[in-house]
Amino acid sequence: MPTSLPPPPDTSIADGPVLLRTDADGVAHVHLNRPGSANGMDLALLRALHDALLQVHGDGRVRAVLLTGEGKNFCAGGDVHTFLAKGEALPDYIRVVTSALQAVASLLIRLNPPVVTAVQGFAAGGGGMGLVCSSDFVVAGESAKFLAGATRVAMVPDAGVSVTLTQLVGLRKATEILMLNPVIGAAEALAMGLVTRVVADDRLHAEALALAQQLAQGAPAALANTKRLLWSGLGQGVEQAMPEENHTQARLSGTADAREGLSAVIEKRSPIFTGR
Repeated sequence: MPTSLPPPPDTSIADGPVLLRTDADGVAHVHLNRPGSANGMDLALLRALHDALLQVHGDGRVRAVLLTGEGKNFCAGGDVHTFLAKGEALPDYIRVVTSALQAVASLLIRLNPPVVTAVQGFAAGGGGMGLVCSSDFVVAGESAKFLAGATRVAMVPDAGVSVTLTQLVGLRKATEILMLNPVIGAAEALAMGLVTRVVADDRLHAEALALAQQLAQGAPAALANTKRLLWSGLGQGVEQAMPEENHTQARLSGTADAREGLSAVIEKRSPIFTGR
């Protein structure tokens, strides 16, 4: 009698700050699940996201990844309340958080299956923009908005955004986005090459899922190697930039200007920077 094959491993995650399930068609759904904080990134979420992506990385059934966020916003970046609460210990926390975010961005780039990210509301900061810039495809709802935001709180870009954003939109536009922090609407994001498609808000999940399903039907080795070739030259630059981003981010987070910037975001006012 033929020996039956063992069932595939259960790689689902049904609870916590990041959820994971894999459909029969090979689409892995990775879902940020901190809607009360606009999916703001703290260390727990980043570790959970990295763990989920590692599970995807080790699951041969996965042909495409759909990355989504719960609630009104895809991801508002770092959790500023957590950051400010760290006080003088913030540089140590930032050093660890930034390293965790960089590991997530690197893993997204290095995954074999293509990654489709669906953005509703805001994608902001190193977290939101970092995930967007490390994805292979980005589908945005028509009311979605994008904001770099790091220099607004006296810090610098992370998650490799200093390299990936420049490659996506060009040096002049990246300089404007990272230094002036404009809020970028979905139509403008499409025109500059930051996103792949813009769809009606009520069609966002369906359209992003359809794209992921289309990719899942493709030749997996061909798509994986095409992805590798596209990212290979750029990926080396991203890997080289990330340690410098991490070092600079940790150093700047200990300044009075950084504390002022975080307070201003929470209090919804303009910051007053003193250069200290």
